[in-house]
Parts: sequence; C-alpha cells; structure tokens
Amino acid sequence: MDIKTYDARKVNVDVGGISLTGFGEDTMVECSQDDDTMSAKNDAKGNVGITINNKTMGTIKVTLMQTSPSVNYLDKLAKSRKIFPIWVTSKNEIKEVVGGTKAFVTKPADKSFGAEVDERQFEIRVTDYTVE
Repeated sequence: MDIKTYDARKVNVDVGGISLTGFGEDTMVECSQDDDTMSAKNDAKGNVGITINNKTMGTIKVTLMQTSPSVNYLDKLAKSRKIFPIWVTSKNEIKEVVGGTKAFVTKPADKSFGAEVDERQFEIRVTDYTVE
C-alpha cells in the first residue's frame, strides 16, 4: 500500500502575482466550481437527456489571520474592483492547480475583534475557473 503525504507549506495562493501569507489555523483555502459540468433529466417514459454545462464560474474562499499582511492587500483589491488572476497550487505528491485569469474579490472581509487573534475570510469569484 502506497501512503501519500500532505504538507500545507507546499500549497500556495497567488493573487494578482502576489503570494498570500498568514493563513488561518485550519482551512487555508477552499476551491469550488459553481455549477456541475453535466446534468441529466428523465422524461415520463424514462428516456434520458444529458446537458453539457458550459458555465465556467467558480469560487475560492481564502481564510487569513487578522494579523496577515495579505488582509490589507485583499481588502484594497475588493475596493478597487480590479480583475486579476488567481492560482491555488499544491506541490504535494498529488499535484493540483486551481484558479483562473479573471477573478475579483466580492467585498472586503467582515471584521470582528476579541481577546485573541481572529480570522478574515475573503470570497473570490473566478469567471474562467479551471482545475488542472
């Protein structure tokens, strides 16, 4: 049996050519295609029709510690309404690349303050989302 290993230090998130730093404690980044690539529907007699979905939107959620210098960078990108590339790359034993060339931050992160370091989450929509 072949055992694979995972190391969070081998996962990078590049936004507009800048590598993000200061990720949250648990989940650093979540990547999801917004729609299924295919769907099927039955008619009354049981015949199946399959639809190829050509929608290419995806969502990448990034969680940072509030002390991360990347928080200010992503807040500014949200306010600027700029379009930029985003790539999430895992260089672990199982290589993965997710992202696209046309993305935007939906809004600045919600803020909360307390006795300990909190986290900030950013939602980034990718219009040409791809998984390689």
